[in-house]
Amino acid sequence: MTKTSPIFPRRGLIVSAQALEDEPLHGGDTMAKMARAALEAGAIGIRTNGAHDIRAIKEAIELPVIGLIKRVIPGADVFITPTMEEVAAILDAGADIVAMDVTDREGRLDAVVELFAYIHGRGAAVMADVSTYEEGIAAAKLGADFVGTTLSGYTPYSKQQEGPDLDLIRRLSSELNIPVVAEGRIWTPEEAVAALDAGADYVVVGSAITRPQLITARYVKAISQKLG
Repeated sequence: MTKTSPIFPRRGLIVSAQALEDEPLHGGDTMAKMARAALEAGAIGIRTNGAHDIRAIKEAIELPVIGLIKRVIPGADVFITPTMEEVAAILDAGADIVAMDVTDREGRLDAVVELFAYIHGRGAAVMADVSTYEEGIAAAKLGADFVGTTLSGYTPYSKQQEGPDLDLIRRLSSELNIPVVAEGRIWTPEEAVAALDAGADYVVVGSAITRPQLITARYVKAISQKLG
């Protein structure tokens, strides 16, 4: 059963426009331009990293924005919006939805309770990035507004595969009463459609659209293998 949100009233594509500090497209208005291009092509929303890009995109276009901040903490594996500091910065920048790691490690399922309450208290929504079915169920019970398959394959105990985790999408979609967002290793339009067929309410695509160094690398690898 399709489960849409008032934030995204129709099913469709959410484009992840992100560039880390060590990547060529980082800084300036590059991600805002990426977001504008995504809007012109028919995207229904944007997912982006960092207060600067969240604010720039909200000023440039009127699509809903899923915001996150990636922060590496020594000794920790959780880095997608790990603490209240990042949550507050995301909301101050104007994000409609805060995305964060809601995996079952480092006491995270207890730690996010306070973060969820703060986000909801400020009138925004929560997207829980999970890696397993059990984490998705736990996130929904804790009050997440969206559950995304973002971290499948990025925790050591989740399914390791090259393409999107359609089984996880299927299981969560059949069980949850909140929207399920397919995200992670979706490289082709056909894979995006397969995610919708598996029950996803929304599909996030990032690297295949907005990270040219990764797109180029896939072509170079294929050609190199052909040419030997």
